[in-house]
Amino acid sequence: MFTTHPIEKPYLIYQIGSSDPELAVQAAKTVMQDVSGIDLNCGCPKPFSTHAGMGAALLTNPDLLCSILTALRKAMPPEITVSAKIRLLPSQEDTLKLVERIVNTGISALTVHCRTRNMRDKDRAMIERLREIVDFVEGMGKGIAVIENGDCLGWNDAQRVRAVTGAHSVMIARAAEANPSCFSPCPLEDIEQTLIPSYLRLSKYFDNHWGLTKFCTAQFKAQHINVKKTDAVAMRHMLAQSKSFDGMNEAVRTWSGKEEFDEIVRSIEANPPRKHRLPPPPPVVVKQKEVADTPETTPPGTQNPEPPGSGAPLLPNTHRTVLPPMATGHDATTPTPGGGVSVVTQ
Repeated sequence: MFTTHPIEKPYLIYQIGSSDPELAVQAAKTVMQDVSGIDLNCGCPKPFSTHAGMGAALLTNPDLLCSILTALRKAMPPEITVSAKIRLLPSQEDTLKLVERIVNTGISALTVHCRTRNMRDKDRAMIERLREIVDFVEGMGKGIAVIENGDCLGWNDAQRVRAVTGAHSVMIARAAEANPSCFSPCPLEDIEQTLIPSYLRLSKYFDNHWGLTKFCTAQFKAQHINVKKTDAVAMRHMLAQSKSFDGMNEAVRTWSGKEEFDEIVRSIEANPPRKHRLPPPPPVVVKQKEVADTPETTPPGTQNPEPPGSGAPLLPNTHRTVLPPMATGHDATTPTPGGGVSVVTQ
């Protein structure tokens, strides 16, 4: 089940796994009123995904991969971006060929997990291979953002990764699960005081499933400055023993979820996220001779099936920072039938 709130829409990209263009379009149409973009997962190496031809299995079936992206771009309105997330192929040459085909489907952004299908998290991400991919995509002249994924732990680390790769941005997964504030230059510390109580209040306020809330909370980790180890262990034990939100009463004290949400609204109004984008990586000076010797790999006359909409990652998006009526306290019809917080089941 997918649950969201209208305040999230300007920042929400919905990732799907699919091996069927028609089903992918059906899924995208189900949620398109509640999201800003659709991303196709072409990198998941887990058997539950690959056995059905989804995820990383698409890397060796580029015709199917590109047909799904083409179908999504054709079916979605211009303001809904379409993007893809892939892994590196063993050969850099094969990777560039695949990237070229994907870019020509009309996507707005491409995320590259800098590991191959057979590599796992314990293996170092090969971020040094991404620089050539970024240069290649920029050379195609379609204004497509290339996003790095793999071994990036936070804001400061993202600057290192971008300096090495030239990527326009980074995608963080495991570190964000451990500390959702890792995207900030000053991530939260002592999360037993600064994050977990607020997260639990907000989750209860929106009637989030306790099992999901408990699982996410158990992943949180951060540096301890003022919280003693014994107190942190005690909270973890309380969480492990809790069968519902009520089991965390001693840690949360006051279930003021409405106040937590109002604070989020005020923060977004005062500091639109796009004001905090990372600065561009330092330019790479390329000798004229190297440019002249670069072989032409893109077929002449290749066109973007549909130019990226105004929400494309490389373009300004100021019109999306306006909060929806529901977030500002005025009742309004939700984008999807059902009213209230939109809930979509698939």
